[in-house]
Parts: sequence; C-alpha cells; structure tokens
Amino acid sequence: MDLSAILLKAKKANASDIHLKAGSKAILRVDGVLHSIGEDIISNEEIYQLLKTMLSVEQLESLEEQGEFDFSYSVPGTGRYRVNGYRQRNTYCLAMRMVNFDIPTLAELNIPDSLLRLTGLKNGLVLVTGPTGSGKSTTLASLIEEINKTRRCHIITLEDPIEYLFSDKKSVVGQREIGTDSQSFSKALRAALRQDPDVILVGEMRDLETIEIALTAAETGHLVFSTLHTIGSAKTIDRIIDAFPEHSKAQIRMQVASVLQGVISQQLLPTKELKGRIPAVEILLPSMAVRNLIREQKTHQILNEIQTGKNSGMITMDQYLESLYMKGKITSEVAIEYAFDREELMKEISY
Repeated sequence: MDLSAILLKAKKANASDIHLKAGSKAILRVDGVLHSIGEDIISNEEIYQLLKTMLSVEQLESLEEQGEFDFSYSVPGTGRYRVNGYRQRNTYCLAMRMVNFDIPTLAELNIPDSLLRLTGLKNGLVLVTGPTGSGKSTTLASLIEEINKTRRCHIITLEDPIEYLFSDKKSVVGQREIGTDSQSFSKALRAALRQDPDVILVGEMRDLETIEIALTAAETGHLVFSTLHTIGSAKTIDRIIDAFPEHSKAQIRMQVASVLQGVISQQLLPTKELKGRIPAVEILLPSMAVRNLIREQKTHQILNEIQTGKNSGMITMDQYLESLYMKGKITSEVAIEYAFDREELMKEISY
C-alpha cells in the first residue's frame, strides 16, 4: 500500500475523507459519495505497519487497548488530516478526514456575515451544531480566525484532535489536544479557566461535566464556542437542558437563557452542478423573546421567532434552503430532501 499515492489521488479528487480497511481497496468520499480507487486489496498487516509509523509507542498501545484512537497527521505536499484508527472484526482500519491548511472566511464558506457579530462578543456561549461531516469544525475555525485577526485576545482551543492550526495574529492562540495535552475535555476546560483566557473553543460538549463548566465559563466573562451533534436550534437547547438531572433543569434553563449568544445549525448539500458541497444553515441570535421562551420551557416556539427575525440576522433552515434554490445553487429535489418541513417548502418552491 502506497499511502502517499492514495493521498495525492485524494487531493486531486478533492476528497473529504479516505477509508483504509483490511480486505478492501482504498476508498475516497468525494462530494458525499464513496468511490474505491486502485486495484490493490489492503491487508491488515499493511495498515498495522502504517499505524506504527503514524503513532508513538504510547498512542499505539492506547489504540490496541481501547480499540480506537483519534489523532492528527500531516504529510508535506498533500495536507493535514484528522484520523481515527480503529479495530473491526479483529483487523485495523483508518478513517482520514482532510483538513485544509488555510482557514476559510465565512464569505468563502457561503455563510451569512451576520455571524461576524458573534466574534466581537466579550462573553457568552456560541454553538455550531449539525451531523458528523457537516463542516462544524471549519465554521468554528473561521469564527476563531476572525477573532484572531481583529482582536487582542488570549484564545485557548481544546480539540480532539487538533485540526486547523492557528498562528498568532492580533491574538495569542494556544491549542491543546485531548489525549495528548490533557486527559479530557472537562479537565482541560476546568484548567483553561485558570489560564487567563478571553475566548475558549471546546471541540465538543460530550458530557454533563463539560457542559456544566462551559456554561459557567460563559457566565463568568468568557466567550465560549463549542459543538453539538444536533440539528435545529430548539433541539440544541433541549439537548443541553436534558443532559441535567430533573431537579436542576429549571436553574439550567435560566442559565442557558442568560448566556446563549448564538446557535448555528448546519448541513452540507450537493451543489446543482455536483461539484463540491455547500452549507445550509439555521441561525439563532437570541432576542429577549427567545430568552423568555427558554426560561418558560417553550423552546418549540423558537422557530417562529427565527422566522420573523430576519432583520436581526436570523434565518430558518428552510428559508435558507429556499434562498439557495432561488439563487440556483441547489436543485429543488435537494432543497426538499434536506428541509425540516418538506411539505411547506414544496409549496413555497412551487410558487
């Protein structure tokens, strides 16, 4: 197996992911579709020997003991990768996500510039949500880089693994990798509060303790960015509150209503020309009305507030899908497939 050749083919094809599995050919994901390349069948021994060159002795031992291990990997001339090594049926596999060296701007991502106001905030919680592979890390990196370029801040990122690499501009940026620089998100986040940060990026709010500390950090004068695997602003807020025991939910609703500054929920869609993908986003920028709905346990009404909040920079997923269709960026079939309310969007498009 020639990894360099596979990575070069992936780069030329503009692939987002590479899969190496014992007993199969190398596989690329291009524009959301899987394609096998080459004729050679990869053996388990080839993947294991490759892992030995990519990982330290301690990291390889962790993979062998735990059955999976996340790490970052760079190859001069081909790029940087977020990698997950794992076992299946007693053989080893690699899933490699390509990460660009250059951090794109919101404009380059085709995401509304109403989000730029979030980069000027002094405190609060900003969440980027969506399914795996929807571009959450790239959107977060774009927001952090905007702060890096425009504000004199101390930024700390907590990632598993580190993806985009930031160089200090106006800000000072420290990047910590979970598993290498710290044992867990919760421990790293607790420590970050003693490291004089202005802005904290938490790669993922995976557990109750991390969510709890993130809310406290946002409440005590820090601007906190993080992600959740949810789709839609209301579901995101419900997910946070539901993570807590019943007796504390009323207090958490008050806290979330106070600190939440924005929710960006996104999906990646195939373009009309089938060349690359484009994000579709729902944007919630909480107004007093939205904060009251959170406090009063009426999150199901938040969508109505987003629909009528266009002048303040908010937009629903279905409104955004309709705009992408009207601009000729996506087909009507794609718009309807990814819509939250398919029947309603079908009516709007048919007009």
